[in-house]
Amino acid sequence: MITAHPSVLRELVERCETLRRRLAADSGAETARQLEDVTYTLCVITGTRQLDTALSVARRQLAEAMRREQPPRR
Repeated sequence: MITAHPSVLRELVERCETLRRRLAADSGAETARQLEDVTYTLCVITGTRQLDTALSVARRQLAEAMRREQPPRR
């Protein structure tokens, strides 16, 4: 399975969370459009169709990437 680079996933997840908070505070059209763009990208990258599922998959992939990067304990 091909996955996005962890830095790309991390950036998209953080951007999505920021835009969701901003949209809750200020329902501007530009913020909504940006959130739609990030949602689309996350869904495509994770192979999902809904934002909550895409975020869950992205977070799981990030956790797996972090585990692979840590050296084995002795």
